[in-house]
Amino acid sequence: MEQDRIAACQEAINHQFREPAWLEKALTHSSNRSDLGLSNERMEFLGDAILGMVVSEYLFQTYRGHPEGELTAVKSIVVSERTLARQSRALRLDQFLSVGRGMSHGRRLPNSVVANVFEALVAAVYLDQGLEAARAFVLRNLEREIHDAERTKLIKNCKSALQQLVQRRRGCTPTYRVIEESGPDHAKSFRVVTLIEGVEYGTGWGRNKKEAEQHAARETLALVKTLWSTPEPAPGASEPKPEPETEPKTEAKPPET
Repeated sequence: MEQDRIAACQEAINHQFREPAWLEKALTHSSNRSDLGLSNERMEFLGDAILGMVVSEYLFQTYRGHPEGELTAVKSIVVSERTLARQSRALRLDQFLSVGRGMSHGRRLPNSVVANVFEALVAAVYLDQGLEAARAFVLRNLEREIHDAERTKLIKNCKSALQQLVQRRRGCTPTYRVIEESGPDHAKSFRVVTLIEGVEYGTGWGRNKKEAEQHAARETLALVKTLWSTPEPAPGASEPKPEPETEPKTEAKPPET
């Protein structure tokens, strides 16, 4: 029975262990008192460190133009409890996890428990086959999450960047207005337009008004960067003043004789 569970898990995660005992340990929660000494708590600790390193390295190599703050923000999304729990459930790790009786009466396992088993699994792959295997496993399962998180942060940054640009160039703040709604009440989509000084600019769709505003801001930012392509004065510099008009010069006439 135990061998069947381990075999099914290896198939689900698309990875074969040389020493299946590492996988068995990663799938054993500390609440399972029948397996004292065989739990995944220490493996969670190691897996967390490996996961953070792999994601950080990938972000550093992939998004070379992003400052440290943006990379940190993306990483925090990718390695969050919510993201790891979602990926664990996609791999059915919650179904393979061996837990104590108090947690096994048909209840949905908490995200914290399910996220931790993903970290333990990363450690198991590392201990079984080394860092390259662990890196490949992490990226196979989280690379899409990384790109999704980066796009999410980019869109949010667009709204902030647009506000700063408009305040600097026009001395006002952009506003947003819903111009269209679509879909049933339980699954509505919204279309929002950005207004600057009452003039309509970019639009965007979203599953809620906030998301639609973010997409509208992104489109508007690209638009105004083209429309307002004249260079900005340096901080503290005054706008250049026009040259004063002068009388047109005339050639000197020879004296009359």
